[in-house]
Amino acid sequence: MAPRDGEGGGRRHHFVLVHGLCHGAWCWYRVATALRRAGHRVTALDMAAAGASPARVDEVRTFEDHSRPLLAALAALPPSGDGERVVLVGHSHGGFSVALAAERFPERLAAVVFLTASMPPVGRAMANTTDELALLLKYTV
Repeated sequence: MAPRDGEGGGRRHHFVLVHGLCHGAWCWYRVATALRRAGHRVTALDMAAAGASPARVDEVRTFEDHSRPLLAALAALPPSGDGERVVLVGHSHGGFSVALAAERFPERLAAVVFLTASMPPVGRAMANTTDELALLLKYTV
């Protein structure tokens, strides 16, 4: 990652923050504020049918649908050739979303942080994990 230099010569990064179930971008308010005060760029996302997302729960049929705001945000980033790669942070259930994003966009990421987050088994495709998760959620919700 080629971080930007900020005031005082410190390294600056772009953080993309992903919430867990029953949360929204709002849960990152204090973290995002502190990171911005430190000079970092911060994007806190509302996943589909969560937070202020306009999607309705009955419109989100798959785990990929739920993760679409994150996938779209990473796809919209400038090509990594310009030096900016993001630090992706997932909390709780958001760990599955950041794992999916890391699998799809490894070249756009500097690091992936699982903050007390769910993490798929190493060596297994996200498709298998998300199918299992969908079954689990179907029977627990």
